[in-house]
Amino acid sequence: MRTFGILGYPLTHSFSQRYFEEKFQREAVTDAQFKLFSCPDIASLPQMLAAEPALEGFCITIPHKKSILPWLTEADEVVTAMGACNCVRIRNGKLYGYNTDVAGFETSFTAQLQPHHTRALILGTGGAAAAVQYILQKKEIPYHFVSRQQRPGHFTYDHLSPEVIATHPVIINCTPLGTYPDVQTSPDLPYHLLTPNHYLYDLVYNPPLTRFLQLGQQQGAIIKNGYDMLVIQAEANWQIWNS
Repeated sequence: MRTFGILGYPLTHSFSQRYFEEKFQREAVTDAQFKLFSCPDIASLPQMLAAEPALEGFCITIPHKKSILPWLTEADEVVTAMGACNCVRIRNGKLYGYNTDVAGFETSFTAQLQPHHTRALILGTGGAAAAVQYILQKKEIPYHFVSRQQRPGHFTYDHLSPEVIATHPVIINCTPLGTYPDVQTSPDLPYHLLTPNHYLYDLVYNPPLTRFLQLGQQQGAIIKNGYDMLVIQAEANWQIWNS
């Protein structure tokens, strides 16, 4: 039985497992299975691989999109440029790294992008944020990272003044805040300063309407969750695993 899976921690609620199980049933794929690989420490990766000799590929989620890099035999140019990997293809025991988050985010994000959406705030600095950064650079949209701790060239949430919010009409949440079951949490933004000129994109997909998006919607902002991004990258992963 060909085996695929997702590596991350925690994996309590996995979009990928449900998606691929339904895909296998829908498309009559009878020779494949999809597993969860809960991995608090990336150092346990060799043991996981040894225990799964039929594993042909896996996707990667929080917190290992960056920590997986030293374990790759080879990485494509996107992974090298971003410093983050979310898809691994295994061939002859060697790990080849790809990033399909970029395709998923670009297609999903661009659909509602408007001409006045000229500057962005990226909330969070993890592996998912790297894909967002890559696409904003590609589209020549200036951006600032926002994190809880002071870092050179980054904003903290205390820096989000009326002027900053007004001049950054795109706000992209790359943190897990608001993910089920902690649905009442949200990034610490001055939501009352948002306007219909703003576009809020949340990489979180469960629930479909996070508190971050809900508070933006109440101010008239355009909103979008990360579900379409996940579908696009999942299909891209499948193509890579079967190439």
